[in-house]
Amino acid sequence: MKFSPSFQQLIDALRCLPTVGQKTAQRMALHLLERDRSGATHLAEAISAALEKLDHCHSCRVFTEGELCPICRDPERDESLLCVVESPADWIAIEQSGAYQGRYFLLLGRLSPLDGIGPEELRLDQLACRLDQPGLEEVILATSATIEGEATAGYVTELARTRKLRVTRLAQGVPMGGELEYIDASTLSLALKGRREAENDQGL
Repeated sequence: MKFSPSFQQLIDALRCLPTVGQKTAQRMALHLLERDRSGATHLAEAISAALEKLDHCHSCRVFTEGELCPICRDPERDESLLCVVESPADWIAIEQSGAYQGRYFLLLGRLSPLDGIGPEELRLDQLACRLDQPGLEEVILATSATIEGEATAGYVTELARTRKLRVTRLAQGVPMGGELEYIDASTLSLALKGRREAENDQGL
């Protein structure tokens, strides 16, 4: 079936979103054009503004306006704790749990040699600089319980332990193979409070 070029372009643009296929994109496009044109305009303006203004925090790599995000600027956050997470979605999940008041570092991925993702792609050199900052005592590994997540945790563990930092991992409630962004806030809260000493058995 052939659509007008502009309509097809809108459908194709919406399909860049995760889990959005052809039919879902068509429904979204029709809704925006038929029922909520003002909403579509607001959405377009918000996306444009976000692309123009947002970049990674120079310290933790969260999306923010300016050099440092609100968390990194907050003097009340605990400087002795650094939570290492894979993605912005994981960071949001932990923040929304309300159980953590330390600092963060976002890897924006996980080690996966088969996909060409190594330490350089994850900016682990930047993480190493964070680990050298005075006042840091504990690194909390909040990587996913997948093979790649475990390998990433092992690598970060070595970076931290060469600096004689305590390294812990999230505890009970996080299932093997689970993604943090899909775990409820109360479970994440328990996992943070009951974190355990990390073990590096990855041979990295």
